[in-house]
Amino acid sequence: MRLRNIPRAESVLKACREVVKEPALNRGCWDKVFGNENPVFIEIGMGKGQFLLTMAEQNPDVNFIGIERYSSVLLRAVEKYMERETQAPANIRFICMDAADIADVFAKGEVSGIYLNFSDPWPKARHARRRLTSKEYLSRYDKILASDGVVEFKTDNRGLFEFSLEEIRESDVWEIKERTFDLHGDEAMNRGNVMTEYEEKFSAAGNPICKLRAVRKA
Repeated sequence: MRLRNIPRAESVLKACREVVKEPALNRGCWDKVFGNENPVFIEIGMGKGQFLLTMAEQNPDVNFIGIERYSSVLLRAVEKYMERETQAPANIRFICMDAADIADVFAKGEVSGIYLNFSDPWPKARHARRRLTSKEYLSRYDKILASDGVVEFKTDNRGLFEFSLEEIRESDVWEIKERTFDLHGDEAMNRGNVMTEYEEKFSAAGNPICKLRAVRKA
């Protein structure tokens, strides 16, 4: 899908101090960016930002970073954040970058958790390595996650979910801690669940939501 270019995007992102302009310069020192040593969680492909903003509000002792590749998409999340003015959570930052470069931005063990919500399924087989739950990306996550770090993935795409389960099962590093093919029907896994805009839309249409949590093998 071709994304529509939004002329104001660059200027708005540049003016927002919560948008980190040269993220690689902060590798290994994100505690200084936030001014505390709280754990750092990142969302790759944050979309309009509802999930991350809610998480930041509910968890003031955790630092959150939203990553989006396209400025026109990140713009929506940043504007939603800026609309909150004085009520906007202080424990959130935004980065416009390709997630393939995360190891250049975060040091080993610097990230406590990664959220992947309704990621692009890249349906063609030749694009499988671009999927955010592919073995290539799982290897990247290994480079930045803390020893007890977790990867959480939600999708309504059954095929992508089954692909993700298989990639993790074949991994020498990762294992599935929890998984469900019907998140909203699973009382335990749905407890405390924060929905994204896509999740609200898909679940309202009757689509079951799949979710997994992956951790390093003991």
